[in-house]
Amino acid sequence: MKFINAVIKPFKLDDVREALADVGVDGMTVSEVKGFGRQKGHTELYRGAEYQVDFLPKVKLEIAAHDENVEEIVAAIVKAAYTGKMGDGKIFVYELHHVVRIRTSEIDSEAI
Repeated sequence: MKFINAVIKPFKLDDVREALADVGVDGMTVSEVKGFGRQKGHTELYRGAEYQVDFLPKVKLEIAAHDENVEEIVAAIVKAAYTGKMGDGKIFVYELHHVVRIRTSEIDSEAI
């Protein structure tokens, strides 16, 4: 089992959700987050004053998946989240050691 953590631009969320549904993902957690990478934020003008915005709005997706589905899920995210501009995001894939569905007490593969 793997845990997929993707950070994308907020306006790409609907496209990514649809792409994930097409490859059979039937559950995920979505969080609004802020961050920066190589983009290093940007400068904005507000009421005539210029100020630096260091943390940019992003959306974080968390998906638990079976090993055999990971490459397809990652490819769907990359294709749907791509704009070709800096700040498109990142995908992290971790080993998932143990999962428990609280309602039924199912564990591991059955809990996904």
